[in-house]
Amino acid sequence: MQLHNLFPFPEERKTRRRVGRGSGSGLGCTSGKGNKGQNARAGGGVRPGFEGGQMPLQRRLPKHGFKNFPFKVTYEVINLDRLQEAFEGKSEITLDDIYARGLARLGAPVKVLSRGEVKSAIKVEAHKFSQAAAEKIRNAGGEATELEAAQAAE
Repeated sequence: MQLHNLFPFPEERKTRRRVGRGSGSGLGCTSGKGNKGQNARAGGGVRPGFEGGQMPLQRRLPKHGFKNFPFKVTYEVINLDRLQEAFEGKSEITLDDIYARGLARLGAPVKVLSRGEVKSAIKVEAHKFSQAAAEKIRNAGGEATELEAAQAAE
């Protein structure tokens, strides 16, 4: 490899616009900004969204949607059948076990959902349970331990 083999070649590169360098350049005199007015001045122009005093679009439209996103809690969901599959023969499943097995991201709040059947009595620990999942675990003779919400936000 030599310098003259590098791309793009100098003649293929677009030259920068040299504004205000005489009328022969085509961008002399007013430098392509037209004559006078707010947009011809240094630092001139209006902010994005300004409509000349008319009520701007972003204020005319109604607000909707979730605005409190920094505090939104997103749960990692695990179904009962996946729990049974991952911890076969185990009677107690803690949150640390779930993280260690890679069923949920470390530190993320966990919610257990009801897909699948509970075959044996198991003790499950999670931040939340769906009603049906908690019922299935209790009906099989197990225990669904819900952790407090303060831990879920961490």
